Amino acid sequence: MTTLKVAVIGCGSIAKNRHLGEFDHNPNVEIVAVCDIVEERVQEVAEQYGVKAYTNYEDVLKIEEIDAVSVCLPNYLHAPVSIAALEAGKHVLCEKPMATSIEEADAMIEAAKKNDRKLMIAHNQRFVSSHQKARALIESGEVGKIFSFRSAFGHGGPETWSADGKDSWFFKKDEAFIGAMGDLGVHKTDLLRYLLGEEFVEVASFIETSAKDFANVDDNAVCILKSESGIIGTLAASWAYTAGEDNSTIIYGEHATLRLEDDPNYSLIVQYKNGEVVKYELGAIQSNEDGGQTTSHTIDHFVEAVLENKEPLIDGEEGKKSLEVILAALESMETKKFSRIN
Repeated sequence: MTTLKVAVIGCGSIAKNRHLGEFDHNPNVEIVAVCDIVEERVQEVAEQYGVKAYTNYEDVLKIEEIDAVSVCLPNYLHAPVSIAALEAGKHVLCEKPMATSIEEADAMIEAAKKNDRKLMIAHNQRFVSSHQKARALIESGEVGKIFSFRSAFGHGGPETWSADGKDSWFFKKDEAFIGAMGDLGVHKTDLLRYLLGEEFVEVASFIETSAKDFANVDDNAVCILKSESGIIGTLAASWAYTAGEDNSTIIYGEHATLRLEDDPNYSLIVQYKNGEVVKYELGAIQSNEDGGQTTSHTIDHFVEAVLENKEPLIDGEEGKKSLEVILAALESMETKKFSRIN
């Protein structure tokens, strides 16, 4: 296989701003079909890319020439549609969070194994240059022992860019299952696991709905996380950062502090204990507000994994581990106790 023939299921903002653009920019990809239950929306996208439009994903999965699908649907549909695609012999790139329960995540992983297909979860933070550089510095020992961290991901809310505005599925618990923690918090959970190189074992959280009076999912959350070696830190996920986006992470180490995406000019600033400061210009994180993503490397990595028969960096197991942290945070809020992560 030299060309990957793909279909994108779900043509809302995630597909338009990210998946479709990146697939279209990849010379080894041919977009074959697009699918959405809103006929006007899918027809518009189909005309833009010169492909066939469908309103039923089951019809898409019957197309033999399709090798892979992107699942860009409301959270509650991630598992059932991904499993159906894997059972139909398609490779799957699924948006985050991968599922709404561990049972669903396990079923997705099993379907991928049983059908010998690739399953990748679209966590894009691992591919950001500043994050990769920070991981390399930590792995090399230059930062020394990691003591703590502070990470945040927040913006004004999906109503500013999602296809249906305030009526979006993002704000409906029966479709989204979880709000800002599932939209943003799970991204940062995956990033922190990647940077630290270890798993989290315990979490305490406050997860509230305080900024969106039209929503019945969380829009503001702060969690305290503890890793297996005892690193502790905070993670904030919010749809209440009305004045601008925050996508920063700070790692506090024995020999240095790493400031990631915390400065408008330098994507990584390393402050050494001896007073030395090194500033890196590595390119900023792309966002929906910037007109979509064409070089986040998420889609390119998925395409490469399929065409070269390699395991993707964020496979089903990795996606599940990040989901487990989010589910434990929800449990902590409900029980008002620390939650253990298995």
